Amino acid sequence: MSADQDFPTPILTAEPQSSVFTGDSVTLRCELIQSHNGWEFLWTKHSHSESTETATTIINSVKVSDGGEYKCRARRGRYYTERPKPKVTIKPAQHVFRGDTVTLRCDINGKGVTSWSYSWYKEGSTSVFSDRQEHTLSFVTESDAGKYTCYGSETEGSRWSQKSDKVTLTVLERPKPKVTIKPDQHVFRGDTVTLRCDLNGEGVTNWSYSWYKEGLTSVFSDRQEHTLSSVTKSNAGKYTCKGSETGGSRWSQMSDAVTLTVSDPRAVLSVSPHMWLTEGDPVTLICEVYNFSTGWTFSWFTLTVSAENSRHYNPLSDSSRGAGGNYTVSSAALNHTGVYSCRAEREKPAYKTQFSNTQLLWVTGVSPPVSLIVSPSRTQHFTSVSLSLICEDQSNSTGWRVRRYTDGGRLEDCSSLHRGSQTGSTCTISSTITSHTGVYWCESESGEKHHPVNITVHSGVILESPVHPVTEGDHLILHCLYQHTTSPNLRADFYKDGSLIQNQTTEMSITTVSKSHEGFYYCKHPERGESPKSWISVRASTDSRSDGLKPITTGVTAGLTVSVLIIVFLILLWRYRKNKGGRSQSPSTVSQQQNNSQTSDQNQSGTAHIYDSGGAAVNKDISTDSVSESTELTYAEIELKSTKKKKKKKENKGAGSSDVTHAQSQTHSNRAQEFTSLHIAFWVVTAMF
Repeated sequence: MSADQDFPTPILTAEPQSSVFTGDSVTLRCELIQSHNGWEFLWTKHSHSESTETATTIINSVKVSDGGEYKCRARRGRYYTERPKPKVTIKPAQHVFRGDTVTLRCDINGKGVTSWSYSWYKEGSTSVFSDRQEHTLSFVTESDAGKYTCYGSETEGSRWSQKSDKVTLTVLERPKPKVTIKPDQHVFRGDTVTLRCDLNGEGVTNWSYSWYKEGLTSVFSDRQEHTLSSVTKSNAGKYTCKGSETGGSRWSQMSDAVTLTVSDPRAVLSVSPHMWLTEGDPVTLICEVYNFSTGWTFSWFTLTVSAENSRHYNPLSDSSRGAGGNYTVSSAALNHTGVYSCRAEREKPAYKTQFSNTQLLWVTGVSPPVSLIVSPSRTQHFTSVSLSLICEDQSNSTGWRVRRYTDGGRLEDCSSLHRGSQTGSTCTISSTITSHTGVYWCESESGEKHHPVNITVHSGVILESPVHPVTEGDHLILHCLYQHTTSPNLRADFYKDGSLIQNQTTEMSITTVSKSHEGFYYCKHPERGESPKSWISVRASTDSRSDGLKPITTGVTAGLTVSVLIIVFLILLWRYRKNKGGRSQSPSTVSQQQNNSQTSDQNQSGTAHIYDSGGAAVNKDISTDSVSESTELTYAEIELKSTKKKKKKKENKGAGSSDVTHAQSQTHSNRAQEFTSLHIAFWVVTAMF
């Protein structure tokens, strides 16, 4: 018999077929449906080892121990007759997704058996759950996963099959696709984008795809990747996809929706570090294209607004200097004050943006000719209060008015504001509203602009901060205010540039302001809310700007003062010694010199002149020196008092006093004056040192 021929199926019979008693005789026959010669038969009892017998086995005088199950099979050469073994199949596949429907099928190829009954088992359970050849599981879950077997028995007969091999059913979570959009979900009109649907479904080797767009009911693509060329705003929207098994019945979940945004390229202008500048400060204008910043070149403009609020964009003469997106001014000058804008342009695909938002740059001189006085004196103000702004001119000239620049890029006079009026150089707003927020400045009839102030009107918490720049070394105090409480001062947290610097305090105090304190400040109350941000600018003090000259000036002044005092001291000492030398002679000699020598009279009158007329003689003798007036007068007044006292004592002695007595008195008086002169001179010199 060739290997591909069907094996004959043995049929086992017993005579008699009914129960027998001990001692009876029983005949067992193993017959082949198709009779062939050369077969030998193998008999098995209770699954014990096989024994070779003839086709007929006779058990004479049976015993109780002979009872049991007998089996037979035929063998010829290497070919055996086998009990048929069922085969289990699972459709559509052994790996299915939760919610799918699967069918279990038991196939038995048993010759000679026209009808089978089936028994299904699931591993872990001893009971039969189905007696059909096919069993269907609808909307499977993870609990349906496991190993399944079956076997068959002959309907209305005694034959049965072997048990099938176990077949495993795996229930998986239904896969969910992921949609990606390249190069980005935010694209510009005219760009090309690619939609891609990715699926990771175990057991599925080939997927078909379906693409959906929100608002459409039909599938617009069945590819894994779908390309949209030269997109327009009509391509914007939410996209989803799902997959189905190619040639199968399984499908995925629907992906999450991904939104494609199609917009016109937009240039955005910003300023670093800030728009408030002092002459000489560096500043950079930064132009960027929203969400897509490669392949662009940039142009720069200043904006002028006519009285009718029509805009005019004037290109900068050196606009190409900012082609890379940054336009830097290393040292700002007054003529850099203005409103700036930019636009971007690219070649592929060709596109030119609209003009960007506007940014104000304001450069202030060190000593502006006019000041803008704000009352109340702070940058942030409540709504529904009065506000006045006054242009105070240092030269008392007229013709100044208050103007405003709004966040929307409009230039306005005070009189055009809602509830605003201009009287002379004073702008009055009777009741503030949030739209009064803006930059205010003083402008002359000739177009000069000075002293910009950033005014914010807010309905909640505000920060009480100074209107004008703070000078280095000053004491700065900030308060957090709320309009609708008995006491406007709040206990709040204070922030600088987004970082907490003081918490839960009624005021923030900086004792000595320095340039490092410059930045954006705001306050925050846990219940009332947060104030707007205010920029606090710090300017250098006059002393710090002239520090290089101060030590030299001080040194020169001190040196000159000391030199003058020494000269004065030497002159007085010389005159004292000269007078003393004259008086130490005999009375006759002194009298003779007084009568006969005009020079001696001049010397005497010169000495009296020093004491009586203050610093006149000193100025006469050292007129080329820079003598401190207060030092000269102090010295002269003390000497004058001392001199008068001596004269008074001299008059009290009477006219009859001898010349010797007069000379001695004069000597003592001069010695007293000498001590006073030396004491005062050295005291002044020591103090100056």
